[in-house]
Amino acid sequence: MTRRAGTGRPLPAPLLMVASCALFALMGVCVKAASAHYPAADLVFYRCGLGALFVLGLARWRRVGLRTPVPGMHLGRGLFGVGGLMLWFHSLGGLPLATAMTLNAMSSVWMAVFALLATLLPSRRGRGPDPRMMAAVGAGFLGVVLVLRPTLGQDQLWHGMAGLVSGVLAALAYRQLVELGRAGEPEERTVWYFSLFGLVLGAAAMAAGGGPQSHTPQGLALVLSMATLATVAQLLMTRAYATGRPLANATLQYLGIAFSLLLGVWLFDDPLTPSALAGIALIVAAGISVTGLGPQPPRRAAAASRPGDT
Repeated sequence: MTRRAGTGRPLPAPLLMVASCALFALMGVCVKAASAHYPAADLVFYRCGLGALFVLGLARWRRVGLRTPVPGMHLGRGLFGVGGLMLWFHSLGGLPLATAMTLNAMSSVWMAVFALLATLLPSRRGRGPDPRMMAAVGAGFLGVVLVLRPTLGQDQLWHGMAGLVSGVLAALAYRQLVELGRAGEPEERTVWYFSLFGLVLGAAAMAAGGGPQSHTPQGLALVLSMATLATVAQLLMTRAYATGRPLANATLQYLGIAFSLLLGVWLFDDPLTPSALAGIALIVAAGISVTGLGPQPPRRAAAASRPGDT
């Protein structure tokens, strides 16, 4: 999945991120449609449960062991990631697709803020983040504003707050992904533990809300599509964060907004304004420029696609 056919060389992180963004945008369409049939807790449960089964089979096929030497890192990744996912699904149910995607995409801005705050630590003084990288992140967010110019009605305030907090938690989860990659954890193992946490927490939230909703053929089809798209996208994203530059990957995630806008035009006849076109161009330009900045992280994660210990 993450190697070029016939070469054995891993796909570059930017390409993995672009593919992941496209699949996540399609997943957002499925979640938005499925929200008419299921609450957010049910969607998280099914998304993570089906994802866990898929990754379990994939790990067995690739002979990747699921025993981990860093359970605490997976716990942090699971809590931040599942919490952000729950809030994001909630926001998708009450906001326009593009607006919810925008609020969640602010994770890139939060990552830049975390990087800036880290430079205030005594051990990091004088080693601030690359200003070109920070400028690219800012330019990408400006593109998001031009594309969406999100406005929230009074009845959408809580959904908007949920989307905003989901971006903060996503940024924290992505930082854990980087550390897991540096620790040499295979992407299958990382996604497996995330899915396991989502399965457990989603089941608990679903039980607290009165139990699972009944299925319809349309709802079941949407749930299966959502889980498949999300699992493949997450595997690609996990590999990208394990081998690429964190802020470069974060900036490339802005492409998910552009994909969502195009899907809205195609599926829902949303208008495509000149400012939206300018924003898309700025997002793409920022994503391309940022890939050439900053040092590469350690490549211990290159072992992620090789068989692991059972």
